[in-house]
Amino acid sequence: MNVPSSAPRHARFVRVTHWVTALAFAALLLSGVEILLSHPRFYWGETGNVNETPLFSLPVPASRRQVPTGYGYVLPDQNGWSRYLHFQSAWLLAFTGFAYLVGGFRSGHFRTNLMPASDERRWNAIARAVRGHIQSPVRAVADPLSYNLLQRIAYLVVIFLLVPAVIWTGLAMSPGFTSISPATVNLLGGKQSARTLHFAISIALILFVLVHVAMVALGGFTARMTAMITGHAEVPR
Repeated sequence: MNVPSSAPRHARFVRVTHWVTALAFAALLLSGVEILLSHPRFYWGETGNVNETPLFSLPVPASRRQVPTGYGYVLPDQNGWSRYLHFQSAWLLAFTGFAYLVGGFRSGHFRTNLMPASDERRWNAIARAVRGHIQSPVRAVADPLSYNLLQRIAYLVVIFLLVPAVIWTGLAMSPGFTSISPATVNLLGGKQSARTLHFAISIALILFVLVHVAMVALGGFTARMTAMITGHAEVPR
């Protein structure tokens, strides 16, 4: 009978930043939905209002009567507290992300745990990994001490592309920030373009979180959660 033993898995800075990021993301999601309901229409360029044709609209009621949605009622306006919470949570995410980057580069975490090997940076290797995930998703996440190729690629995309992009597009909607750095919004094509991109990137992050949680569940939810809390994973002897 194989008795599980404990092996080091996640460094302390990874665990702390993981849970702080999870808290910040949950607050951002909650407050972001409330802000979105005040005007569930999206535009492209610098300006956008109810008198302009939107790029697209979400089929949801609004919390402001002047916004046309096709519904005969409006939701309670929660725009006040939600904006404060969103702003504070965004800075928490930004500072936590910076701390994670510093710890990741200093410790070699990115190079050791996330960077694919040279022979894995090929389309055929990625295609094999995708087929393996489709054929046996449980086997693909069975190793408690390492990430598979698709996990590493996904984490790198989130860390170095999606999170910086969602922070950038968020800052581009801030009049105070763009008055100091106009290029922040000009490069995106305007404040409404920044808002639309911010929404699209947020959807991509939500999809990542859903897949991430599903993979954790497939790999053993309790064991994976314990490893992210204690820093150690159980492995067969």
